[in-house]
Amino acid sequence: MTDSEAPSSEPSAKAAKTAAKPEKPARAAAAPATPRTKKAKAVAVAATSAGPQKDIQVSRHPNLGLAPLDMTASFASAAAKIRAEAAAISAGALEAAVKTDPTIRSRHDDTTLRQLVRDGELMTERLGLCLASGQDRWITEYAEWIGPIQRRRGMPLGDLAALCAGIREQLEPVLSPDEFAAAARSLDAAAAILNRNGRVGGDRHHRNALLKWMYKGV
Repeated sequence: MTDSEAPSSEPSAKAAKTAAKPEKPARAAAAPATPRTKKAKAVAVAATSAGPQKDIQVSRHPNLGLAPLDMTASFASAAAKIRAEAAAISAGALEAAVKTDPTIRSRHDDTTLRQLVRDGELMTERLGLCLASGQDRWITEYAEWIGPIQRRRGMPLGDLAALCAGIREQLEPVLSPDEFAAAARSLDAAAAILNRNGRVGGDRHHRNALLKWMYKGV
């Protein structure tokens, strides 16, 4: 047998080297990527430091395929009670508002006062929805979009805020402490919106004479 015919020993040598070569350790789990932008870093820090987040109550529009709101999730019996007595509660609330601000009666005629009573009924009905569902959106949304309508009527939004305080005064004796706390929270949220929106130009709130002369938007 010639040298050219003899089996080569190179493959066996390579196999021995491969067997003797130590295996590489498995790579450690990749570390989370560090956010590069300032905004991403801020979001990452907020996500890690916030801890477990509470469920946010959002509107469940039927077009989104979500179940409707549970109108028995909170104080359904108290909601039915105040909605049944909405007219009486609104009339008493207007009387309480007039006691607090006697100029309401002098600034409005009988037609406007009846409109105020009707507005109080609507707020009471929406307050009932707030109590039943445990959400404030029913009355706060009303407070947001009623502004232009009240401006056309010539009625200050502060009068509606006073009506919210009157409704609160009427409900305190007839609701339990927990029910009244929920109702007061909703009414206070609506009154805050009304007072804030009543500061813009076009509202019939009382103005400082000098500022009215100098600026048209006060």
